[in-house]
Amino acid sequence: MRNKMKWALIAMILSSVVNAAERDFVPSAPAPSRVFGWVEKAVILPGHLVMNAKMDTGALTSSLDAKKLESFTRNGKDWVRFDVEAQDDNDKVTRQSFEREIVREVTLRGAGGKDDRPVVMMKICIGDQVYEEQFTLRDRGDMKYPLLIGRRTIQHLGLIDVTRQFTVEPKCPEA
Repeated sequence: MRNKMKWALIAMILSSVVNAAERDFVPSAPAPSRVFGWVEKAVILPGHLVMNAKMDTGALTSSLDAKKLESFTRNGKDWVRFDVEAQDDNDKVTRQSFEREIVREVTLRGAGGKDDRPVVMMKICIGDQVYEEQFTLRDRGDMKYPLLIGRRTIQHLGLIDVTRQFTVEPKCPEA
């Protein structure tokens, strides 16, 4: 009987400690106030290239459709020159050339084999916010979406509702 009472007392004390800890818990970041769809309009800056962006929770790093990738060295650092094409709702294609320092290289392995890609920093506007994020560069001409938004960027955006799309219009500052 004494052992049962001891264990009951210990369980009661532990329960109150756990409950007190839960009451005092404060999330490290505020809960996101926005919910985005699984596809959204995004704007690549500078240049204001509007593209359909697929939210890809399976990818860590965002990926951008880049044509004519050309590596070169500038001031002893690795850089890449590339073109980005955006097609509007009227099928008009706009093309812009970029040069960016390569911040790292990634090797992706999948059913298609091994793929080495440069990673660069790019500015992107979604909704009314501009983010500077890492993007892998690859010719995605065979893909439906020229722009994938990975988890590194999604964590800044908010929640994704897979039943919705095009929930916000880009309202980007001139940059």
